[in-house]
Amino acid sequence: MTETLDLVRRYYDAFNHAQWDAMLALLTEDVVHDLNQGERQTGREAFGTFLARMNRSYREQLTDIAILTSPDGTRAGAEYVVHGEYLATDEGLPEASGQTYRLPGGAFFEVRDGQIARVTNYYNLQDWVRQVGG
Repeated sequence: MTETLDLVRRYYDAFNHAQWDAMLALLTEDVVHDLNQGERQTGREAFGTFLARMNRSYREQLTDIAILTSPDGTRAGAEYVVHGEYLATDEGLPEASGQTYRLPGGAFFEVRDGQIARVTNYYNLQDWVRQVGG
C-alpha cells in the first residue's frame, strides 16, 4: 500500500514538473490508458505520444491531490484540481487562444510489479469546453 501511494505521488510529481521520461518510466510496457471520455490506448509508446500531444496543447498543474489505495496496493484512485492553460488547438476541440481553466479531475490506477499498468482519467469535458469558450 505504501509503495503504491509513493508510486502515484511520483507519477503526479513528474507530471507537475513536465518530466515526461520520468513519468513514462513508472508505467509498464503494456500500460492501458483510458482517455477521458475517449478511446483506450495500450502501450508505453502510445502513452508517450499522448503526452507529447498534451504538452503541445496544454500547460497544466495539478493541486489538492488526494490518493487512496486498496489494502493490497494493486489499485489506487486520485482526485485533484487541474489548473490549466489551453495553448494550441487540440483536434476536435474549440480554438485555443491561451484560455485558462480550473476543474476537478480524477484517475484510477492498476499497479503490477511496482509499476502503473492502467490509468483511467476523468474530468468533466463539458465544463472544460464551457470554460475555454467553446
